[in-house]
Amino acid sequence: MPPPLPDVPRRNRDPHALIALSGEIDLTTIPQVRGVLVQCLGDHTRTVDVDLSAVTFCGVSGLNLLLELAQLTGRSGALMRLHRPPRSLLRMSEITGSGFLLHFVRPSPRPPYDAPAVAERML
Repeated sequence: MPPPLPDVPRRNRDPHALIALSGEIDLTTIPQVRGVLVQCLGDHTRTVDVDLSAVTFCGVSGLNLLLELAQLTGRSGALMRLHRPPRSLLRMSEITGSGFLLHFVRPSPRPPYDAPAVAERML
């Protein structure tokens, strides 16, 4: 039984788009993911933010797709930013030496504690 296709919701705020991928990015789901991302470029989107936080699997074919799309967006003058990538994707890009070709956005670190809560406890 083939894996389910990823859910690919898209929200636009011209000239920006946010795409939230979930599920698996592999050989069977690549056409759908590619179609949505390429459509963004056809809509003259300048920045494509891709949220990967709900991706459960990204194989080598998924990495290859993201590299292809990064090149395509760069040629069109747009920027594709990958938010919250799975560890497996980061590791594959590190092993292959391709990480510099992708624009990974990591969340800023949270403070180790909530300062107002600490102050309240001290009173």
